[in-house]
Amino acid sequence: MSVTALCFIDEQGQALQEMLRVTRRRLVLGLLNRNSLLHRQVGRRGGIGGYRGAQWHTPAEVRRLFDGLPIANLELRSAIFLPGGGRLARLVEYTTPAHLLLGGFLAVAVDAA
Repeated sequence: MSVTALCFIDEQGQALQEMLRVTRRRLVLGLLNRNSLLHRQVGRRGGIGGYRGAQWHTPAEVRRLFDGLPIANLELRSAIFLPGGGRLARLVEYTTPAHLLLGGFLAVAVDAA
């Protein structure tokens, strides 16, 4: 499992290959979603705070990261639709389907082949 580490690595293809090499069965990644409100708040123009320098991905880019790699059963979901927490954010999170890929966080799971 890797949560947003890949977003701060220049050679993402190489890093992903190494992750798959050492994975026994399943690899789970968390990536930052460029198609999100979170990106609009903290990711544009190089990012602010802990997001400075992060690479934000679209769902299509995430799928392309795995092109040609020995994987099966790619699953892509999303979370954190309204950044900042609070009652409304929790309600939206609870009621919005995870397959609607507009949350600030993209969760990717693949089986290593």
